[in-house]
Amino acid sequence: MATQVEVPTLGESVTQAILVKWHKNDGDHVALDEPVCELETDKANVDIPAKAAGTLRRLKQEGDTVAVGESVAVIEAGGAPASAVAAKTVAATTVPAAKSKPQISNSKSEISNLKSDSSDPKPPSADLSDLSPAVRRVVAENKLDPAAIPPTGPGGRITKEDAEAAAAKTSPAVVPSASAPAPAAISSPSTASAATASSDGSRREPMSKIRRKIAERLVQAQHTAAILTTFNEVDLTEVIGLRGRLKEQFEKVHGVGLGFMSFFARAVVQGLKEVPKLNAFVDGDDFVYHDSINLGIAVSTERGLAVPVLRNVQDMSFARIESEIKRLAQATRDGKLALEELSGGTFSITNGGVFGSLLSTPILNPPQSGILGMHTIQKRPMVVNDKIEIRSMMYLALSYDHRIVDGKEAITFLVRLKQLLEDPARLLLEI
Repeated sequence: MATQVEVPTLGESVTQAILVKWHKNDGDHVALDEPVCELETDKANVDIPAKAAGTLRRLKQEGDTVAVGESVAVIEAGGAPASAVAAKTVAATTVPAAKSKPQISNSKSEISNLKSDSSDPKPPSADLSDLSPAVRRVVAENKLDPAAIPPTGPGGRITKEDAEAAAAKTSPAVVPSASAPAPAAISSPSTASAATASSDGSRREPMSKIRRKIAERLVQAQHTAAILTTFNEVDLTEVIGLRGRLKEQFEKVHGVGLGFMSFFARAVVQGLKEVPKLNAFVDGDDFVYHDSINLGIAVSTERGLAVPVLRNVQDMSFARIESEIKRLAQATRDGKLALEELSGGTFSITNGGVFGSLLSTPILNPPQSGILGMHTIQKRPMVVNDKIEIRSMMYLALSYDHRIVDGKEAITFLVRLKQLLEDPARLLLEI
């Protein structure tokens, strides 16, 4: 009996995807829930797991466009994984040998055959089921043992960077000879075959589907909203001091590190409660207000910018906000983010400060009416109580849709954030 491997529902408004990579060859044995291929949509890359164990028969090729509900492969029942077959073969050949006296041969060909047989790579000994698809691919392709990879991720998880570092240590360095050309840079699966070079040294690559969607939405925002940006600065000296004093105890109690984003998220929640138009959007001739606050937190990945959404942040504690931010960020980078976690945001936060940005004007994420831009923390001389002091300052930028939000409301929101962050006790007391 054959089981169809179909393209699952990929989120709202997504009807097609590109099959960018097969993780399994035609005829390979696959286990239940093992990723068989990777799809690229205009929102994220997702792996399709096997719904049954058996032998894989491909129906589509890499680069094909597939529709939701379409079959990309079938899994035929029966067959056994290569490791099981190898184990049986080894058992069958080693048991008789143990009973009889080994024969010594001086034949060079036989010695060569024995060496080649003993050098066959062994499959990883650890269980791969707990690894993310991205990590699993690196482990499988480089025949790594997950138990030997030092983890650096939250909760002792192995990240993609951990696996790649382990692979780099085990792979021999390749030094090109003087007569051989240097190896070309490796492009992503979806663009490598289509990249072209010109005689003037430039290179042309088609946009990935995700990048095209990002570009489309950014242009849409510029064309459909009256975007205006207002700036302010905030003194984070008190927040930094509070975090420095309590971060170790916070981590012991809650099991998660205390970052800066939870302070900003809580401040934004309070500000949106007082300026609800920033948590609304324009729909034709109407303003639509949200009862809940769903914060989109921008995360930079190899495939481009993704904005996973923290839902109902108004009900979250500091620890819950930190835990969810770290979980969503890691899931985004590992390619394990659920598609529903990329939609439904009502307000966004982007932090260019992690890259050193001092000031910027963020673009709205349609149909949202507001986005807060955080920037790098910089020590500057400031006048405090008529004295010059060195303070840890950050510029804040609020971009908003002027069709629904007036300048007074935008300034009120930024001033409220400033009050809350410069006196973080207000965040706890919500005053």
